[in-house]
Amino acid sequence: MGKRTGFSCVWRCPGPASPAGRAPFPTGAGLFLSLPSPLPPTIPRTHGATSGLPETRTDAAMSELVPEPRPKPAVPMKPVSINTNLLGYIGIDTIIEQMRKKTMKTGFDFNIMVVGQSGLGKSTLVNTLFKSQVSRKASSWNREEKIPKTVEIKAIGHVIEEGGVKMKLTVIDTPGFGDQINNENCWEPIEKYINEQYEKFLKEEVNIARKKRIPDTRVHCCLYFISPTGHSLRPLDLEFMKHLSKVVNIIPVIAKADTMTLEEKSEFKQRVRKELEVHGIEFYPQKEFDEDLEDKTENDKIRESMPFAVVGSDKEYQVNGKRVLGRKTPWGIIEVENLHHCEFALLRDFVIRTHLQDLKEVTHNIHYETYRAKRLNDNGGLPPGEGLLGSVLPPVPATPCPTAE
Repeated sequence: MGKRTGFSCVWRCPGPASPAGRAPFPTGAGLFLSLPSPLPPTIPRTHGATSGLPETRTDAAMSELVPEPRPKPAVPMKPVSINTNLLGYIGIDTIIEQMRKKTMKTGFDFNIMVVGQSGLGKSTLVNTLFKSQVSRKASSWNREEKIPKTVEIKAIGHVIEEGGVKMKLTVIDTPGFGDQINNENCWEPIEKYINEQYEKFLKEEVNIARKKRIPDTRVHCCLYFISPTGHSLRPLDLEFMKHLSKVVNIIPVIAKADTMTLEEKSEFKQRVRKELEVHGIEFYPQKEFDEDLEDKTENDKIRESMPFAVVGSDKEYQVNGKRVLGRKTPWGIIEVENLHHCEFALLRDFVIRTHLQDLKEVTHNIHYETYRAKRLNDNGGLPPGEGLLGSVLPPVPATPCPTAE
């Protein structure tokens, strides 16, 4: 048996190779000192002082000499910095917000035309509708000006900004309409102007190098002012709406409704609706354009209220401690935005709040597409010489196909 002195020693017996990490060092006859060595643990060692067999050490002796390595403590990973501004709600409905932001940057166009005899308050009503001076300065003729012999078209453009949304508003007035003794075909200049805007848009659309955003000058809405006679529509009213209802969205309104009593106004509205139906005249919103049951229910209520009996005014008065738009009469103030006095609030809600975008879509998808299809089918394209569809383009040289080697 070996004797322990100041260092660790063991007797070695012949056997397999020594355990890993320790190599025997001879210290005497059969006495070896355990020292660290880089030699491979599987190589057997023999010495002449022993019996000549490979040396080995038991696992029990190794556990006493070599402490088991302690596992290193796990170092926590450094958190990755994440930009929280990029994260948020994810869903397909976010496209609505994307469209809203893009529309607020680019803005949109809206072109409205007013048609009617002079003195019906067309300019005043449009100014009241948008709460700004967007129409002509004077609704009546000055002494120095002469009444035009033909219908004129005057367009005035404005940029209106509200709540960060920009709208380029164009008001097209038609002075001289219905003011002549002979008003035969007086709607033709108006129809011509509307078709010219379609033609202008079509030319821009079919260009090879067309603009990224084509300026839209097409008439989206036409307010036709009916004189408050209390009897029936004039032949001029019927002829105008019969021709123009096929090319533009017509919204009939009864001007200066404060000149009629409540009973007269109700009877006159029913009579106008019946006459339009008898003559096959459709006004906006048309029944055939109702997309679903919800649209049909909403538009039916609007069609039952049309034509709107309106009153326009750009002057404010004090009523019950509030400033309101109205017309002052000897028997009181007619409030423009009071539904008990007139239907201006219904018209404004209809044109601006609920159906403004639909007016633009019907103009583009129905009226413009009808004009475009007819125009391109007339002669197989647009007139030649303008570099458009109808022009004769030079032949394109054929490119030979590469042959496979």
